[in-house]
Amino acid sequence: MSDLEGLQIFWFMVIIVSVIGYSVLDGFDLGVGVLHWFAKGDTERRVFLNAIGPVWDGNEVWLVVLVGSLFAGFPGAYATLLSSFYMPTTILIAGLICRAVSIEFRSKQESKVWRAIWDTLFTIGSLIIAFGAGVLIGNLVSGIPLNHEGDFVGDFWVFFHPYALLIGLTTVACFTMHGCIYLIMKTEGELHDKIRNWAKPTILIFVCLYFLTTVMTLVLFPHMVQRMHEEPYLFLLPLMSLACILNVPRMLHKQYDGRAFAFSCLSIALLIILFALGTYPNLVRSSILPETNSVNITNAGASEMTLIVLAIVVCVGIPLVIGYGFLLYRVFKGKVKIGKMSY
Repeated sequence: MSDLEGLQIFWFMVIIVSVIGYSVLDGFDLGVGVLHWFAKGDTERRVFLNAIGPVWDGNEVWLVVLVGSLFAGFPGAYATLLSSFYMPTTILIAGLICRAVSIEFRSKQESKVWRAIWDTLFTIGSLIIAFGAGVLIGNLVSGIPLNHEGDFVGDFWVFFHPYALLIGLTTVACFTMHGCIYLIMKTEGELHDKIRNWAKPTILIFVCLYFLTTVMTLVLFPHMVQRMHEEPYLFLLPLMSLACILNVPRMLHKQYDGRAFAFSCLSIALLIILFALGTYPNLVRSSILPETNSVNITNAGASEMTLIVLAIVVCVGIPLVIGYGFLLYRVFKGKVKIGKMSY
C-alpha cells in the first residue's frame, strides 16, 4: 500500500467517524423532535426541548466535520454528491434551519398559537432531516445515474425509489427509538413513566423495519455483503449489531436506562460501519456501469500533500470536538429541570 492509498483510507475513515458522531448524537435530537408532537401540554413540550436544548447545536458540529472532511479529502465526491443531490440537500438544509429556529423561537411568546406553530415546525423539520438522511443513504447503497464523467444524468424523482423510501422510514424509526430512550434518561415522575411506555412500540417498529431492510438489501444489492464473503470474520459485525439492538429492550426492561442508550448508540454505529464496508471504496455509486462510473476514494481524492496537511488539522481538531462534547454532556447531565432560563 502506497502512502497516498493509506491517506485516502484514513480520510474515508474520518468521514465514517463523522457520520457515526452525527447519527448517534444528533440522532436522538431528531427522535425527540419526532416525539415532541405527541407530548401533551406546554410543560411536557418544554421538558422535551430542554432535554436537548443545551446539546443540540453542539451535536451538529459533527455535520460540519462531515461536510468539511468530504470537501477536503475527496473534492471530486463532494462536487458530484452536492450537485447530484442539489434539491434533496436544499430540502435538508431547510429542515435544519426550520428545527433550529423552532427551538429558539418557540418560547419567546406566551401565545398558544405561536407555540403551536413552532411545535409543528420543530417536528416537521426533524422528520425532514431524519427521513432525508435515510433516503440519501438508500441512494448511496443502490447507486444514482452517473455517466462516465461522473455527472448526474437523472432527475429529482429518481431518488425516491422504494428501497430509498424504506431506508428513510427505517432511519426515522431508529432515531425515534433513540430519542425515546434519551428522554427516559432525562425525565422523571409521570412523564418518565409515560415515555417509558412509548419505548416498546418505537423499538418494535424499528426492529420490524430493520429486518425488512436487511432482507431487501441482501436480495437487491448483494454487493453490500461481498466483502464479508471475502473476509468471513466480518460477519461478526451484523451479529454484534443485532445483539445490540436486542439488548435495548432487555436493558429497558431491567430499568438500566443508561445501558439501553449505550446499546442504542452502538447499534447505530455498527449499522453505519456495515454501510461503509458495503460501499467501500465507492463514495458515490453509479447505477450505470458501477465498475467504471462510480466516484471512489481513488478518482475523487485530493493530492497527497493536501491530504497530509489536512490530516494534521483533523488530528488536532477531532479530539477538541470530542473533548468539547464530553464537557458539554458532563455539565448538563441529570434530569431536566424547568426554570426561568429554560426554553
